[in-house]
Amino acid sequence: MKKNIKNRSIAIINILLVTLSCILIGGCGSISGPEPKKAPTAKPEAIEDIKLNSLGYLPAAQKKVTIISKCSDFSVKKAGSNKVVYTGKVSGPFSQQDVGQTVWIADFSEVNKPGKYYLDVPGIGKSYRFEISDKVYDSALYTATRAFYMWRCGTAVEGDYNGIHFSHPACHLNEGLLDYVGEPNGTKDGAGGWHDAGDYYKYTVNAGVTVASLFWAWEHYPNKLKDLSLNIPDTAPGYPDFLKEIKWEIDWLFKMRYPDGSGRVYHKLSALNFCSFVMPERERFKQYYVSWSSTGTADFVAIMAMSARVFKPYDAEYAQKCLDAAKLSYDFLTKNPGHKKAEQDAFKTGTYRSLDHDDRLWAAAEMWETTGDANYLKDFETRAAKLDDKISLYWDWSDVNNLGMFTYISSSRGGKNNALVEDIKKDLLATADKIVAKTKKDVYGRPIEKYNWGYNGTVAREVITLMMANKILPNPDYVNAAQSAVDHIFGRNYYCRSYVTGLGHNPPMKPHDRRCGADKIDEPWPGYIVGGGHSATDWQDIQSSASTNEIAINWQAALVYALAAVSEAQTK
Repeated sequence: MKKNIKNRSIAIINILLVTLSCILIGGCGSISGPEPKKAPTAKPEAIEDIKLNSLGYLPAAQKKVTIISKCSDFSVKKAGSNKVVYTGKVSGPFSQQDVGQTVWIADFSEVNKPGKYYLDVPGIGKSYRFEISDKVYDSALYTATRAFYMWRCGTAVEGDYNGIHFSHPACHLNEGLLDYVGEPNGTKDGAGGWHDAGDYYKYTVNAGVTVASLFWAWEHYPNKLKDLSLNIPDTAPGYPDFLKEIKWEIDWLFKMRYPDGSGRVYHKLSALNFCSFVMPERERFKQYYVSWSSTGTADFVAIMAMSARVFKPYDAEYAQKCLDAAKLSYDFLTKNPGHKKAEQDAFKTGTYRSLDHDDRLWAAAEMWETTGDANYLKDFETRAAKLDDKISLYWDWSDVNNLGMFTYISSSRGGKNNALVEDIKKDLLATADKIVAKTKKDVYGRPIEKYNWGYNGTVAREVITLMMANKILPNPDYVNAAQSAVDHIFGRNYYCRSYVTGLGHNPPMKPHDRRCGADKIDEPWPGYIVGGGHSATDWQDIQSSASTNEIAINWQAALVYALAAVSEAQTK
């Protein structure tokens, strides 16, 4: 059981440590930020048989609710005055085996006037309150994005949320060890970047899909992100805050290169095993570099090529540095075409092990888009032409073909193979249609039926696929399916709970996150999406459940993209 009150002397020492660390990095900056919206409180008469997106809805967005008790009518009422603003008939009943439920669906998409409301279902009861507003997701987007800053390694971090102060001093400042890469007693600086998940280690492969998802959010939703103030330290002067935070990760990735100039990239920086639940600055396990992998090196190429494009308007010199690093590693891979896995048998931490064909394809696409060099284009098109399925329905760090395909068909550069472009577009639209069909069929509007580690992250990542398809051929069904994915994450689900700490109704309280387990604060660090169950009904909000309640940067990046997407693309 966590204690509610910290020892006063320890608190003072911690504050001094944080302050000193902030001074060393040039100041922590303002941490106040926009006032976070507190999770709606269900009044005693509110009933959780009425399952909805507890953050609320944009005025023109689709608004659907799942009700698990028999009903026929419902009304939407104004919170406070109890004035009826809409009445409707539910559809159903619909039965679904994986949740073992029969449900009814209420659709009140016609309600579009900003305000706070609740549903009243005769014979059942009232839902908790929700809001309709043009800015209904702004606070969540801020909190979920700033969560990356709170994940920073090698520096002090701090932030206030709902009156609670979260912080830790600078961590993991000892150099990484080179014993497992052929240099016994050798060391190399490895500070920086983001902790990968609920642990304190860092992995090149997972950085790839994470950074790419964030860059695509930047590309698609500049109106939401360019002026987003995250109140973070000015570690990249002149950069917008959103890119400033990504650059923190890119700076660390430069440290993952072999110092011999070969272009090889270390697979990960990790202890031999996971540490116990201690704060990051108290984690004392030795961390080791793990040998290069062709998968990680290819992901490094893709990330650096993207960084060169995106960062160029803000720092041309740094952008060129990114491109030079990408070219070096790409050339190395060209000379070494075989798959090379990392040698990590001594390690019990995350392996992030997968074949490299998709990573090489993605690397070629990003190099071509950044440089226009026909050799990179030929490499990509040769690899892409060999694939029967150009777009994957389920994708993540272990399958990044989609990222290469998205870049290729989105590019305005000439010289592309028109037949290949149309083939990829056709597969993309067909995949998006499959997601829509699943969303319409599922009683909770979930976009996928396959359960896996990080299910909620996969749900959020489907929004990227949907919005890519919507760029190719605008379709309200794609936007509505994206809305349904966000609805699921924030309460329209089997549990009637938000899956994101500190946000929405009854959010997770015990994520598998070492900071949350060690800081002696009841509330978890805010804004993090947890993985979710491996079936429709086996999620556990307990700290020990890494398989269902961990947090991770790749899922978080997908959440940021999804929140930015539904904040802009709204339809009925």
